[in-house]
Amino acid sequence: MWGGGAGHRFYSVVVFVLLASLDNVAIGLVPPLYGAIADSFAVPQRLLGLVTAVSFLVSAVAAVGWAYFGDRTNRKPLLMIGTLIWAAGTGGSGLAGNYSTFLAAQLLAAIGLGAVGSVGFSVVTDLISPRRRGLVMSFWGLSQGIGTLAGTLVGGLLGATDWRRPFLLLTVVGLAATAAYLFTYDIRRGQSEPELADALATGAEYDHRISRGDLPVILGRRTNRWLVFQGLTAQAAFGSLVWLPVLFAERARDQGYSSSTAIMVGSVFATLFQLGGVLSIVGGLVGDALQRRTPSGRALVAAVGILAAVPFYLVLFFVPMRIDVPDGAGTGAVVRAVVSSVFTEPTVGLSLLAALLALALTSANSPNWFALIADANPPEHRGTVYSLGNLVNGVGRAAGNGLVGVAFHALRSAFPPPLNYAVGLAAFQLFFIPTGIMYWLAARSSPKDIADVRHLLHTRAQKL
Repeated sequence: MWGGGAGHRFYSVVVFVLLASLDNVAIGLVPPLYGAIADSFAVPQRLLGLVTAVSFLVSAVAAVGWAYFGDRTNRKPLLMIGTLIWAAGTGGSGLAGNYSTFLAAQLLAAIGLGAVGSVGFSVVTDLISPRRRGLVMSFWGLSQGIGTLAGTLVGGLLGATDWRRPFLLLTVVGLAATAAYLFTYDIRRGQSEPELADALATGAEYDHRISRGDLPVILGRRTNRWLVFQGLTAQAAFGSLVWLPVLFAERARDQGYSSSTAIMVGSVFATLFQLGGVLSIVGGLVGDALQRRTPSGRALVAAVGILAAVPFYLVLFFVPMRIDVPDGAGTGAVVRAVVSSVFTEPTVGLSLLAALLALALTSANSPNWFALIADANPPEHRGTVYSLGNLVNGVGRAAGNGLVGVAFHALRSAFPPPLNYAVGLAAFQLFFIPTGIMYWLAARSSPKDIADVRHLLHTRAQKL
């Protein structure tokens, strides 16, 4: 199994994908607990929203540095160090005695989280042939989505009575993941590229590394610019969706449920309604199939999916829901009641259908974005391009997450809770419209950029 064989490679991919999931567990852990943590520290809830927003931004900025060094050096040690840092920050969050300490711990965790996505992306793309990038990257993106859902669920259920427990549990899991890294396979840079396959098979090494002079070249690719800048508007919309548990919890409180039950209801509903993200696999498959027919395929799939999802989000936010769960009951009873309401309460069933369609359509964005970055850039640029996109994503996500909290507060005078949450979330989904337009522009520029990269790798292979 060990020494670079098929089993060793499979183990390595599993570890990388699981860690990508775990770092998103850490991201999704806080929002369901905004109320409990705010009460514990005697601060307004919007200051907890600020923690999440600033953490997104810090993680994205840190990822640029992690990715640049990852594109120049051995990537495995960087991933291990990053994991240890976010585990330390997560543990510190669970032990924090006041708001300032909690904020500092979350920012430390965010610095470590920046390594996992950017460096891990570079590693995984070196294991995937261009023909199957959409499919495999859908699993990579899906693992992150599942991690966010797991964070929402674990935070709301395990932290309903003690908000500190989920953070301490995740710290232990993060340390275990670091130990698992010790046994992963060192993946060769460029080993998945067809143009380099013959040269690497003879023992040659692809020794090209990024330098500062490459940055203008990276930004000179038009496809890169559209892939990077679309994140500003896309993530403003996606960032607002971390408030879904709060929307459903407020609906439960409005119907007379206690605070602890409302938190559980909000977490379970938000988790259930985001299951449509599983269909990102379909988006990846469709992107692969269309890309084999036209080099504009992936970008077109993402553009159509993003634009078509907007009406379904609006239905999700505004359909009134009748919540029927046993107030004050245990976690299991609340979960069973929520799941059964999908079949017994028409408004819940309609909301779930709208959520599944909305998430299924927008999830076509993720695998095709990942795959397009790999297709339009040589191996030594991919981690950095991903991190630049992630930086802009972080700015957009921080803006969406932070400003929507301000919007909820401003809307409260005109729309009493929970309607203010529905109106605020609906307004932020309109950011998907410019996102779809930018993907359409990427569909026009990507054929030339992909062809240029293939030619570059072929030329380098001849020199190797």
